[in-house]
Amino acid sequence: MTSTDITRAINDLLFDRSLDLTEAVDRHFTPDYRQRTNGVWGDRASFIQHMTRLRTLIRSGHIEVHDELRDGPRYADRHTVTLVHHDGHTSRTEVYLFARMAPDGRFRCVEETTLLVSGHADDENLGLVK
Repeated sequence: MTSTDITRAINDLLFDRSLDLTEAVDRHFTPDYRQRTNGVWGDRASFIQHMTRLRTLIRSGHIEVHDELRDGPRYADRHTVTLVHHDGHTSRTEVYLFARMAPDGRFRCVEETTLLVSGHADDENLGLVK
């Protein structure tokens, strides 16, 4: 299996609505997946809940990766996600991400910090919405 990256994962999770969310998560994240966003830990079930909610809020968007590094099972990047919400407004969030990859190339653990670059004040918590 080819190792995943943040661009493929985000595109499958949020922007390719023809892909079932469960299939997208299985494709990019291990069964024991954990994530910490802005200091808050969650397991795979809470991540799926988060992605399900985001799909109800987001109409479209794109990701731009500024920096991306791999070293064995370690992965890091800095990316910006631009989201067009169903109400028409746009938000941009910069993300600093550090991850551990499983031997099969999927994300096993992600720790990230987000910074709202533009959007409504409510968009500041999009990384934790459920």
